[in-house]
Amino acid sequence: MTGQLLDAFSQGGVSPDDLPPGALATGALSPDDLPTGALSPGAAGSRADAVALAARLMANIEHVVHGRRPAVELVVAGLLSGGHVLVQDVPGSGKTTLARSVARSIGGTFRRIQGTADLLPGDITGSSMWDPARLEFVFVPGPIFTNVLLVDELNRATPRAQSALLEAMDESTVTVDGIRHSLPAPFFVVATQNPTDQYGTFPLPEGQLDRFAVALSLGPNDVATERRVMREQLLRATVDELQPVLEAAELRWIQLEVRRTHIADPVLDFALAVLDATRSNDCVRVGASSRAGLSLMRCAQAHALLSGRDYVVPDDVKVLAPSVLGHRLVLADGIGGEHGSQYGMGVGVGAQVVADILATVPVPLRG
Repeated sequence: MTGQLLDAFSQGGVSPDDLPPGALATGALSPDDLPTGALSPGAAGSRADAVALAARLMANIEHVVHGRRPAVELVVAGLLSGGHVLVQDVPGSGKTTLARSVARSIGGTFRRIQGTADLLPGDITGSSMWDPARLEFVFVPGPIFTNVLLVDELNRATPRAQSALLEAMDESTVTVDGIRHSLPAPFFVVATQNPTDQYGTFPLPEGQLDRFAVALSLGPNDVATERRVMREQLLRATVDELQPVLEAAELRWIQLEVRRTHIADPVLDFALAVLDATRSNDCVRVGASSRAGLSLMRCAQAHALLSGRDYVVPDDVKVLAPSVLGHRLVLADGIGGEHGSQYGMGVGVGAQVVADILATVPVPLRG
């Protein structure tokens, strides 16, 4: 794949010598590392290749996850935007299968953490251990040092354990004993959680929720899809048969291509109007932040790429806003309630509030 990347770069007038030392080996590339136009849509085949690879990823996940096209699209958009994804639903609804399908479809390293009440921060980040041969403490990396990390039932871990993910998800680094360690690139967290009204759960604080670019609930399958799923699972665990269709370097390259998707001023103004509307709505106590708006636009860029476009349209923003902004809102007392209301439960409460807000914001006719 490195050779293919070099070909793509050279088509844009870039040679390996133009890149930062070790950038291709580590995946530590950013758009600023490349000369202007290096991976522009005009570069021969670059945009088409990115779209084709993203479509291959979607198709591979849907070999296992049936009847959930919108959910798969949201998860992949979160991944391609460079963010992290949270999936909430009741046990047995397929959220772990979806998360594992995404993880197994991507090459590179993969680790899994099971959220439990006795999980410690060091179980996630790693810790320093005494090496009698060297007569010194040596850092032993934890499972977080991976390209794809699945955290199953995150909210069954205590707040102390949950906090071990904050720095990693925001800065792609881990600090242990005062020493900062960089995580592999790309680094993607896909986490699942159970509804917070179930026994043995610890609600995720606002700071933790804000680390997730996308949060979604799956909901039930229709009867025909459920029958197909049960028939397949009675024979074998189909997710175990998935093979990677995207290497880590390819994923990083697509993420760079996503960042180059054009956003016209009217579309950006529409997104800003949605953000502002969340701050003045009676159902919301604390509205969406500027960081939430940035995450929304990055996910909209990814959705545009999945749709085969090199520009964002207002519909990209409208499709993604409930899942990107909803879990970040602090709702007014009584909205949703402990056991749900007209808005549902969990992450679905904020998502429905955002959907209602979208209906009140005028959509630009051009851009």
